[in-house]
Order: sequence, then C-alpha cells, then structure tokens
Amino acid sequence: MTEPLPTIVLIGHGMVGQRYLEALAERGVTATHRITVLCEEPRPAYDRVHLTSYFSGSTAEDLSMTPAGFMEEHGIALHLDDPAEHIDRAARRVTSRSGQVFPYDVLVLATGSYPFVPPVPGKDAPGCFVYRTIEDLLAIEEYAKDKTTGAVVGGGLLGLEAAGALQGLGLASRIVEFAPRLMPVQVDEGGGAALLRTIESMGLTVHTGVGTQEVVTGEDGHVSGMRLSDGSTVDTDLVVFSAGVRPRDQLARDCGLDVGERGGIAVDARCRTSDAHVYAIGECALAVDGRVYGLVAPGYEMAETAADDLLGREKEFTGADLSTKLKLLGVDVASFGDAHGATPDSLDVVWSDSRSGVYKKLVVSPDGVLLGGVLVGDADSYGLLRPLTGSVPPVAPEQLVLPAGVGAPVALGPSALPDHAVICSCHNVTKKAIAACDTLAEVKKCTKAGTGCGSCVKVIGQLLPAATDKGLCGCFPFTRAELYEIVRTRRLTSYEEILDGHGRPEARGGDGCEVCKPTVGSIIASLAPTLGASGYVLDGEQAALQDTNDHFLANMQRNGSYSVVPRIPGGEITPDKLIVIGEVARDFGLYTKITGGQRIDLFGASVDQLPRIWARLVDAGFESGHAYGKALRTVKSCVGQTWCRYGVQDSVRMAIDLELRYRGLRAPHKLKSAVSGCARECAEAQSKDFGVIATASGWNLYVGGNGGATPRHADLLAQDLSDAELVRLIDRFLMFYIRTADRLERTSTWLERLEGGLDHLRDVVVHDSLGLCTELEALMADHVAHYRDEWAETLQDPERLRRFVSFVNAPGAPDPTVKFVPERDQVKPDLAVLTIGGPVR
Repeated sequence: MTEPLPTIVLIGHGMVGQRYLEALAERGVTATHRITVLCEEPRPAYDRVHLTSYFSGSTAEDLSMTPAGFMEEHGIALHLDDPAEHIDRAARRVTSRSGQVFPYDVLVLATGSYPFVPPVPGKDAPGCFVYRTIEDLLAIEEYAKDKTTGAVVGGGLLGLEAAGALQGLGLASRIVEFAPRLMPVQVDEGGGAALLRTIESMGLTVHTGVGTQEVVTGEDGHVSGMRLSDGSTVDTDLVVFSAGVRPRDQLARDCGLDVGERGGIAVDARCRTSDAHVYAIGECALAVDGRVYGLVAPGYEMAETAADDLLGREKEFTGADLSTKLKLLGVDVASFGDAHGATPDSLDVVWSDSRSGVYKKLVVSPDGVLLGGVLVGDADSYGLLRPLTGSVPPVAPEQLVLPAGVGAPVALGPSALPDHAVICSCHNVTKKAIAACDTLAEVKKCTKAGTGCGSCVKVIGQLLPAATDKGLCGCFPFTRAELYEIVRTRRLTSYEEILDGHGRPEARGGDGCEVCKPTVGSIIASLAPTLGASGYVLDGEQAALQDTNDHFLANMQRNGSYSVVPRIPGGEITPDKLIVIGEVARDFGLYTKITGGQRIDLFGASVDQLPRIWARLVDAGFESGHAYGKALRTVKSCVGQTWCRYGVQDSVRMAIDLELRYRGLRAPHKLKSAVSGCARECAEAQSKDFGVIATASGWNLYVGGNGGATPRHADLLAQDLSDAELVRLIDRFLMFYIRTADRLERTSTWLERLEGGLDHLRDVVVHDSLGLCTELEALMADHVAHYRDEWAETLQDPERLRRFVSFVNAPGAPDPTVKFVPERDQVKPDLAVLTIGGPVR
C-alpha cells in the first residue's frame, strides 16, 4: 500500500503565493507533495504592481501571473473564491468558507494585506472605495460613469496611481495627504516638491499636511464632499481610500500564532512562524528584522526561503532592499538605499531643475561610498545606481546626477558593475547570471529577470552581446534607419544609385533582393516630396521595387483575384456613398465584407476590372484606402459627443482630420489608429499604433499599441492636448518612427526596442531633446502638401493603365483560373479543398 503524499496548503494566491508555487515546482516539490491553494478572489494571481494599467486597457487576463496550464501541469488544486476561515493547528486542518476541510502537513500563509481606512465619519457611505483588487477597480469604474469629481485619501504609491486612474475616467481629481509631502516614505522634501509641481501641472489638486476629518454625504446618503483637518471642505462625488495597508494576520491571531505588537505574523529567518508546521510569507509576515515588507521583491525572496527550508536547504531572509522605481502619473520616481540620509555624517549631492521637474539626490558617506538616492522626473540612471549602492562609484557622485551636456561627460555603463551586483531586485538576479545569456528572451526564461517590475530591462539590454552584423540584408551593410538617413541627406531617388553607392561590394551592380528592394522603395516613397521625387509608387524604377500588393494598388487574394478597399475616413459615410459601394459590388459581382477598421472590403476583382471599379468609386468621391500598402490604413472612431451621452469631445471630426492628414503615408509597416470620445474607449484606441482618447480637457495620446497575433496595449505619451498640440505630436511621432524603425517593424516592437523606450520617445517628440522636431514637422508638412490619390493618378494616365491586364499579350482577356461559386447570396473563390482522400470541390 502506497504512502499518501505529504500535503502543503497555501492560503492566499497573490503574487507572492504564485511565486511560492513556482519555487516549489522549480525544486521538484510538486512531484512529491500534494498542494492545495485557497484563494479569496474569484481569479488566480495577477500583477497587482501594474493594477492601474487596467484603466488604460489591460484586461484581467493581461494582468494574470499564472501561466496557462501551470496548475494542471503540477497537480495543484486551486480553489477560487473560497478563502480559509479557520485553522485548527492541533489537528492540522483548515476550514474554508464553503465548509470544506483541508488537512495539511505544511501550512503556508500568504494572506497579504488589507487597505487601511481611517475611522472617519462617512467612510462607509456609497461612493467610498479602496484601491486594492481588480474588483475594487471594477466597482470604481462603474460608480464613476455619471460622476465628475473624485478624491483620493493618501499620497503614497497607490494613492497617486488611484488619482491618475480617476483622472483617466474623466473625473476632476484631488489628492489629500496627511504628511507634508507626497510619497513621504520614498522621497525627501526636495523630491516631494518636484513631484508636487509636476502633478499639479497635470491638472490634479493636491492637499498636503492635512487629514480627512469626515466624508460628507448628500440627502441620498451618497458621497458629496470631504471635510479636512484645516477646516476646509471640498466637493467630490467619489472617495478612494489609499492611506496605507495593514498585514492580514487575523487567521494567525485566531489560531494562536505569535504576531507583532503592531501587526504581522512573526517569523524567523527561515520564514517559520511560532508553529514549526506553519510558514508566513509576503505582506502578512513580520520578518526577523522587525519589519513588514510591502514590496513584491522581498515577498518573492521570502517565498524562495520558505521553499528551500522545506527541503532543508540553508537559506535565510533577514531583511531586504527597499529600492523601488515606478512611473506615477507619467512621472518617473525612484528611491534606493538610504534615500533620506539617515546614516550619521552622510552627505547629499543634489541636482534640482524646477523648470523641467527633475530632482536627483545621491547620499554618500564621507569616504565616497554611495549610500542611496532619490530620483524624480528622470530615473534613467536607477538601474545603474542601485547596484552601485554600498560601493565607491568609479566617477565622482556629482557626475552621476548632472544631466547630459552639463559638466564633464560620464562614460559609465553596466560594464562598470561587479559580477555580483544584483541587476534584478525582484528575482535577485546578478550581472553574472545575466551575462551568461545571449538574448532578453533567454534572460527572462532562465532567470526571470525583467519579468517583475521591469525597471531592470534597460540595463539587461546593455549587458547582452550586440549583434555583429546589423545590415538590412546581403545587399546592404546598413540598417533600414541608416539607409533612410543616407537617402534623406544625400537626396537619392534611385535604387540603382543607392545600391551601387552604398551596397556591400559584392552586391553593387546587381539587381538587389526581395528584402531591400521594397524597403528602399518605401523609404523613397515616404521621402518623395522632400527629395523632389515622384510620389507615385508605380512610376519608372519604383514599380520594380514594390511588393505584390503594391504592383496593382490592391490586395491579392488566395485565388488570384484582388480586393478593393475605398477610404472611409473615421468610419463616417453618407447613404449615397453606401449605395454607390453596393452598386459597384453588384455590377462587378464582388463579395462585400465590413472590416474591423470601419470600412467596406470588396473582394473578387480581376486585375483588368480594377481601374473600372476605381473609376466608379472616384467619381463618387472615394479614394484609395491603401489597404495594400505599408501605410496608414484607418482611423476608427466612436460617435463621440455629437451623439453619445458619455462623449466629451467630437471624436468623429478628429478621426476624419487625422485620417485625411496621414493618408498615403508610407512607413516601415502598416499604421492603424482610432479616436475614442471618452474613457469608455469604444474605438479601441489603445490597441493602435497611435490612439487618441478624449478627456474633459482635450485629448490623451497613446502610442505603440498593436492587436493581432502579439497584442500590446499602447502607452500614454501625453495628456490633455489641444487639437493643435495633438496633431503636432502625432506628426513628430510618425516621422520619428518612419525615420528610425527597422524593416517591417510595427510601432509596438519599435517602441520596445527603442533604447530608453517611452521615456526617450517622449524626450524626443515632446521635449525636442534631439532638436529634431522642426525637421520632423517639415517632413510631415511636405507629405500633406503633396498627397495625391494613387487611384485617381492612375486613371488620369493611359500609360499607367496599361499595366492592369491579366495577360500582357492579350489585354482584356480574363484569367480563366479565377473562378467563383455562390455562397450565402454572395460569391466565394472556387478552390479545391484538401482532404485526407484528396482535393475536392
């Protein structure tokens, strides 16, 4: 008879609980133990660090920390929405809310923390919320739909995120912080002042040095305002309490485990409680150094310590680094080491620029050891400075805080760090471990570095080996971005002269390849107005450079026929134009389909039919929708404030303006956009290359989004822009992308690859850090001024029309292989369908 497997019961399935399960799996414990998890929430572990991204379009699935199939693969029984309610230590049993009883050999408490709500009158009124779980966010989102103002009690990390979320929902927001500055735990007085100025410039109202005395309610009992400790009152429709957290230790108290005087389950250096069979990890635990850690990195380290102790391995948790780097309301904030200069005789090295909202302070010892620091507004150096803490930096401290262009240049990078320097504090990964990998994907898979808060990704990239040959293809030793600069600066308009003058020696005088020809063709097309070249992609040598679809200004389909997609700016169309499309489809026997980009696709045209179809459409006021080219496709829109009761701006007008401005713009890859008239985001703007969302004060611009096989939510580039500001930033963004992206690289991939990422992009296109903006705007102005519809241009030139035949030697003869059969009152390609027995019709 087989012995039953020992049982581990884990109470709580947050980020630390999931890390504990992964640690068990990595150590082979899941094969030798039964594991049961009791989870209070209705969903598995998710990324609470990035919780606010839910309001910018991330879904619960996007935030999930539990890999698909993980529980099944390791035989872990996960009980959702069924928290533990009682622990019987004598019998070693746990009873859940559903009444189920779970025996254990080892019990692990990972119950986390709960939000602290000040005991003020009115705190439980309808309209009062906490900011801790996805369910909290869903409740806030629902309640805020018909509200105009909101207030957050607490100006710490979560408080600032909550204020940003309320502002994103269209509420005029304010922050009330009892301490004399924002983020009092992380930043000092100078950093708090810089942060305050920046946040107030975003339209938020901040009250520091005052507390909340009462939540005022209206006649209906719902929140209507707040009374503060200085005697003032403020109007608000909604209150979010984010005044800190407390360890969830009630289960431990009830079963007699030792707890700290101010809360937290007391544990030793191996994360064992006063009961040898019970561990506590994460925010519920009071560590051996007398501290409760509220950051994810110490929680992960505790999870690994508890897993190792189960196997008798020597590992202890005696304290952790509290360094942190965050982006709050778009502002970089970081602190590390002794940020407040508590070490005796420590000295401060400070750079403060009130105009740009940048504050940097390093704390050093008299003998030059870096003890800690605070960074606000510019935290790019965090990834380098934090690992240097505790050592003497190889350059003077003042050189580490001065911005580029001020003082002596600093040639200091990750190579200056010792091998034992911890690069990823979330997973305790050293420089040496990272240097053993070749790619970022390998680093993430083998070490987990870069999968936590993400602040180490830039440094990781700098530690990885660079590719030896970055050339576009076998014909050119240059990247696409370098070729773009060669073409632009030398005003080259011929592929032949580009290849012969700048190609690899062995490729010169040749015909090029299928990689570089369309790439160079696209570069010339995007620069054509500036170069003085023809913008028509089928003129002369340009025709030989184009991809299949561009050859006939239409998309080839699987049976050799083509589809026609007329432009419908913003998705707005008149009944008369709809009728024309219907008549064209009927007269030419085309299959019609409404696309996801708010257009109508006409399938089944033969090559010789294309000009006749275009002629009908152009006569009715249509033009090419460029569905065939690496160019702007569509700018979707919702109906906006014109029709929708939630709309705050005219999204249709803006979408039409943007689509007409950027139509025909050739780029490294296709471009998609959308404009939503409010934060409800019906146009799905955050899944686009550039997306616009209306606010009560203007427009928010998001960039780098992508749907399709590899979805990515766009990042917020700028907020509350006027019409003119919005257009100017999009002009700059698009031309900078076209200038610097690789071949066939979507904006989402480009932004993630771009050194410095979103921060660098913002510096370039918003703050003009490279002095390029005037040039980028001029390039876009050239494009707009010289735009011509390719369909209309073709129809006006008999010579251009000659190419649109199925057979050059028999103009007018249709391709006999292109056939159709009826289906659902339309047509479909008549193609053989492959089956096991062979092709059938």
